[in-house]
Amino acid sequence: MPAAELEVRNLSAGYGQTHVLEDVSFSVPAGGRLSILGRNGMGKTTLLATLMGLTRHYAGSISLAGQDVTALRTTGRALGGIGLVPQTREIFKGLTVEENLFVGLKGRPRQAIEEAYALFPRLQERRRNLGSQLSGGEQQMLATARTILGQPSILLLDEPLEGLAPVICDMLMAAFTQLAASGAMTILFVEQRLESALDFAEDVIILERGRIVWSGTSAALRADGDVLERYVGVGGLH
Repeated sequence: MPAAELEVRNLSAGYGQTHVLEDVSFSVPAGGRLSILGRNGMGKTTLLATLMGLTRHYAGSISLAGQDVTALRTTGRALGGIGLVPQTREIFKGLTVEENLFVGLKGRPRQAIEEAYALFPRLQERRRNLGSQLSGGEQQMLATARTILGQPSILLLDEPLEGLAPVICDMLMAAFTQLAASGAMTILFVEQRLESALDFAEDVIILERGRIVWSGTSAALRADGDVLERYVGVGGLH
């Protein structure tokens, strides 16, 4: 399905009785990219989980391509076009790479997995390996490829570079940039690597204690050392 506009209005959500997100509003145009920044524990992962329907909703709305999906369960949102690559990756470690990819096809022809191999050639080399035999970087490639094979219109990436070697990060960022440049999906990117996040998306929001405390362009944020130091924990970029 084609890329879709995402609109979030006055969203509050959390777990049980605990409110994590408070009055969050933003929008991303179809085919757009948004980087979501903030220190650990400030609500970034909860925001993606809420968009996927994995948290308790208290207030506000989520619209996908103009359709309100707030009341939909996770499966309904997935069918509607939202795809999440979680921080925990959640591949099937007892299945081969190829079997994992087949799971992601969602009824598409089996030969469509060639799209995953074109994006991540390393997965083709490892296609007979079990998920448990892959490195962390290869598991991240697999988790990403499995999600995009379902052709989501909105792709949610939760800290995909965490703990990975620089060369693997470069491979992943090249793939994300290729996906974004195709215009086939709208991408929300949560990442602690500040340079990668700012290079990837023109637009940025910063979360602090579950609220958006800054929004604007990557260029404006690069130039504002005070905001970077206050909310992200770095004083400036070179």
